[in-house]
Amino acid sequence: MIPVQRPHLGPEELEAVSRVFDSRWLGMGAVTKEFEEALKPYVGARHVIAVNTGTSALHLALDALGLKAGDEVVVPSLTFVACVQAIIATGATPVFCEVGLDTLTIDVADAVEAMTARTRVILPVHYGGEVCDMDALTAEAKARGVMVVDDAAHAFGSKYHGRSVGQLADMSCFSFDPIKNITCGEGGAVTTDDDDLAARMIPKRILGIDNDTWARYRNERRWVYQVVTPGFRYHLSNINAAIGLAQLKRFDEYRSRKREIVRRYDDAFRAIEGLAVIDHNLEDTFPFFYIIRVLSDRRDPLADHLKDRGVATGVHYIPNHLHPLFSDQTRSLPRTERLYREILTLPLYYEMSDGDIETVIASVRAFFSD
Repeated sequence: MIPVQRPHLGPEELEAVSRVFDSRWLGMGAVTKEFEEALKPYVGARHVIAVNTGTSALHLALDALGLKAGDEVVVPSLTFVACVQAIIATGATPVFCEVGLDTLTIDVADAVEAMTARTRVILPVHYGGEVCDMDALTAEAKARGVMVVDDAAHAFGSKYHGRSVGQLADMSCFSFDPIKNITCGEGGAVTTDDDDLAARMIPKRILGIDNDTWARYRNERRWVYQVVTPGFRYHLSNINAAIGLAQLKRFDEYRSRKREIVRRYDDAFRAIEGLAVIDHNLEDTFPFFYIIRVLSDRRDPLADHLKDRGVATGVHYIPNHLHPLFSDQTRSLPRTERLYREILTLPLYYEMSDGDIETVIASVRAFFSD
């Protein structure tokens, strides 16, 4: 079976982890700091705060804004539930909005329509690595005094009008989980240029502890510490940071190969009647996964056909407003519900062989030629 996604790991990652084992300092330390510094050229932000998951990154960022019960955060419904759970964890309420049919990224006009006097944050999602219309979004947010925290879990290494994702919003939240373009095994990061927001998040990501942070970075076991704020156990370990550092060395290689695969898919699938291809800006995008829209209620039959031919598929994602937890949401989202019936995720990962790519393309063509 050709999987939908698969991490690429090799001896470099094992060697990096082995060095951490030899140091006997497995938790947050000097390697974590090295990883944070290594990320800065890719994200273009002054502050990079490494954490243990992308979900932690989202929660840490939203918590730093002091969200509370009664506050609202506008977010696309078509995203992974981690994004929404981070909002709920602050006590705030998610308010769902539409995405574009051709991009699957946030519909700015509908996001504005969803805003109320209680809106504190707009949380766009750079779906599949494609960056949403950040100029329009940030202009609307600024006009209304609303913060922008972008979910960049899919978009590490992507750009927007020449600017890196990581410097487009008040805060950006990344994921380095097992299937992301760059993995730490598990990991994430928050980026910001705001000194005050960074100062709030740094102690919060390690249980509110302040003055031992640099000691930890230097791998010193100082017993004196001060707890200065409520906090969380969200810090990134040296083990995970070591994996991420090894992965960064192959960044250009990974991005180039995934762009090549997307180009081949696009060329093939644009010629198939019954499919709609999502817009891709490959000059700026580091693609995370590959989505097609299958028209005329044929998505599930195509998925079954591909499974029979050894090609795995997925659906990303079940819209959040359709989950029981959010049954009290009242906004109508017909476009998102249509997309949920149409979208299908095809295999896209660095190790795909040319033969794998051709198998996927030929299998899709065979379905529509029957």
